[in-house]
Amino acid sequence: MRRHLTGMRGRRTLRLVLAGLALAFQAAAAAQQPAAGVDAAYGAYQAGRYITAFRMAMQRIEANPADAAAMTLLAELILQGLGTRQDNRRAFEWYKLAADRGDRNALFALGMLHLEGRGTPRDAEKAQALLRQAADKGHGPAAFNLALPLLITGKDADLASAIRLLKLAAEAEVGDAQHALAVLMLEGRGLPKDEDGGADMMARAAANGSLAGEVEFALLQFAGRGIGRDERAAARGFARAAARGNAIAQNRLARILFQGRWLPLDKVAAAGWHLAAKAQGLADADLDEDAAKLTEDERAKAQALAQDHAKANALTQPVSAAQTTGNSFKQP
Repeated sequence: MRRHLTGMRGRRTLRLVLAGLALAFQAAAAAQQPAAGVDAAYGAYQAGRYITAFRMAMQRIEANPADAAAMTLLAELILQGLGTRQDNRRAFEWYKLAADRGDRNALFALGMLHLEGRGTPRDAEKAQALLRQAADKGHGPAAFNLALPLLITGKDADLASAIRLLKLAAEAEVGDAQHALAVLMLEGRGLPKDEDGGADMMARAAANGSLAGEVEFALLQFAGRGIGRDERAAARGFARAAARGNAIAQNRLARILFQGRWLPLDKVAAAGWHLAAKAQGLADADLDEDAAKLTEDERAKAQALAQDHAKANALTQPVSAAQTTGNSFKQP
């Protein structure tokens, strides 16, 4: 457990950087706080009625040319090509209009477009400035993305700044920010070591959908670190994270199913999860031996299960920062 939290710190932080950028637009959409009177447009978006959402957003802008929240929704629809023709440049222009009026979600999205060079030339410096403006307005995902690069510089001042930003993002219930903050608390890096507080923060991360948070919270439950030992609950956590494609969870679940402890014994399913984790680069000689004891028919079934897991994982991997899901915006 300790090795997992510390020995892999550099690689995990780099994964956080990539994951944070990959999920950026989705997080911004989830944090959307439309102004009074535009809830119906966002409700139509959330329900998948994109043409209606586009029409209602346009009507609001016609009625009030300063309606920044409607502009932001319109930009997102255009960026995704939902209910209208997809057009990066046109989406950028609508985001800019909303950002110029101080909409924090538009500032964030505009920063990400500058970061990716979508609809505008790539400009990391301008992207950072826009993300900073959004974070200053309390935008959690913006604060999280600003914190990520600061975590890997090795400088105490950068770490202190990263922690301030992570705390802001954590208060906005950004799961991956809560996970990063929990790791720092558990390690005592930049913060006083606090296993109880770290476990509580990791629980929040898991509840808010952080895959890394769910895995590490299950590890904490399994070890009874900072929280009462609950191996059965940990097993359920590993099962959820395994289904979402995490190799560590798949490996732990395979071990549990081979033993038949905390979950019913199922050697074929166990071998399937082991092969899925192994395909992602997580080898386990002990599980190789367990799988080798299966019959030829059982091994074939396990291989088929592993292939099914790989297909499911491909569908649940983070999309690029420029590709959001069709129901990302949520009503307040």
